[in-house]
Amino acid sequence: MAREAEIRPGGSLTLVTGFLSVRPRPNSAVISAANGALESLARALALELAPVRVNAVSPGVIDTPIRAAMPEAARREMLAKTAAALPVGRVGAAEDIAQQILSFMANGFATGSIVYVDGGALVN
Repeated sequence: MAREAEIRPGGSLTLVTGFLSVRPRPNSAVISAANGALESLARALALELAPVRVNAVSPGVIDTPIRAAMPEAARREMLAKTAAALPVGRVGAAEDIAQQILSFMANGFATGSIVYVDGGALVN
């Protein structure tokens, strides 16, 4: 699909993966592998689609509607526990990820890059 997208030369394509690629959890092998594959795909597409720039953003725990399926009390508890364990003291918001995607779009020198926007989860 990425090869079929009509992106102007010098334009930007950003894939969204997940930090399980580098910090897996029990029972997450398939998702971890898929996230790692997307990171590898971003690097390969950066070469294959040049001069289109291809990057990936890898979010940590983000409070988005995807968590709406969780019971509200369990969701709040999980988010609070996660926030307390992160160096930034909060979980992410969709705007945090959007800001990184915009950064990739604006930076004409970024391609083949993976940025982990995870509140410091990887160093914690």
